[in-house]
Amino acid sequence: MTKRYPKFVESLKETDPPLYEVVTKNWDLAMAPGELDAKTKVFLAMALDALAEAGEGVQVLANQARALGATEGEIAEVLRIAYLVAGNKTLAATRGAYTKQ
Repeated sequence: MTKRYPKFVESLKETDPPLYEVVTKNWDLAMAPGELDAKTKVFLAMALDALAEAGEGVQVLANQARALGATEGEIAEVLRIAYLVAGNKTLAATRGAYTKQ
């Protein structure tokens, strides 16, 4: 199986080969199955990309999750959690509107 990295990582192969080596080594370390299985790691990356508003990354990672056997329901649950976290940040910030000085 050929390792595949995002386009922005692959572009380093031409523009900065030493950095490419560092980034891909770290990528492989982080995404290799270990205490967490590969699908769980892809889910985490997908949720973080959703929080970072990286739509293309969410799409790529959702497809990777599907290739690892994820169901549409599992993908939806992961994205609901991302939404919950993002929404809670906004909700927590609104508390100040109700504090009178």
